[in-house]
Amino acid sequence: MGILDGIVEWIAEQVMNGLDLINSSVLGALGCNMNTFLRYFPAAGTMYKIFVALAIGLILLNWVWQLFKNYGLSAGIEAEDPVKLSIRSILFILLAYFADEIVNTILKIGGTPYSWILNSALPPLDFASFNSVLLTILGICANGAVALIALILILILAWNYIKLLFEAAERYVLLGVIVYTAPVAFAMGASQTTSGIFKSWCRMLGGQIFLLIMNAWCLRLFTSMVGSFLSNPLSL
Repeated sequence: MGILDGIVEWIAEQVMNGLDLINSSVLGALGCNMNTFLRYFPAAGTMYKIFVALAIGLILLNWVWQLFKNYGLSAGIEAEDPVKLSIRSILFILLAYFADEIVNTILKIGGTPYSWILNSALPPLDFASFNSVLLTILGICANGAVALIALILILILAWNYIKLLFEAAERYVLLGVIVYTAPVAFAMGASQTTSGIFKSWCRMLGGQIFLLIMNAWCLRLFTSMVGSFLSNPLSL
């Protein structure tokens, strides 16, 4: 039985190594770095310059329009204070122009805990209870119903793992869209009437980075859970 113990333990370790490899490769590519996004969506880098020009143009247009509205104050038309408007417009022009550096700094800050989770070593697996594994294998060989139940469990685990991977990829794509439309979001903050859009964008950026970190954490937990299940399936 010692040889069979070693074979089963080796298979379980290879499964865990495969899961860990998938986690490292997929999550490493879908982190807070936009290199993978540019690799699959190269037009985003070119269109980013268009968004910067569009953002500065919108800010200047709003600046001129709000200054022009000050001439109608006597007629009851509401307008922003010219001094505050000018300060706000200049500030957000600078923010829109340097949006890439600002967003990259935020991504580096958010990517730090992401890297910690991704590079953390999984706890060692306890293969001391492989008699339970052998009993499970013998039960599968003797009873087709047990084999069917085991197959269903494996399919459920695989399906949930794939769903988590797709969710991480979806979060990454959404983060890329938010990052490369940052100049237009900064342009919305230059006006009091559209400042709510800018605040919503800030919340979405922070939320997507947080959800990416949570996805990485969940996938690492999932890998650890699968390893524990393979070590002792009868513990359930």
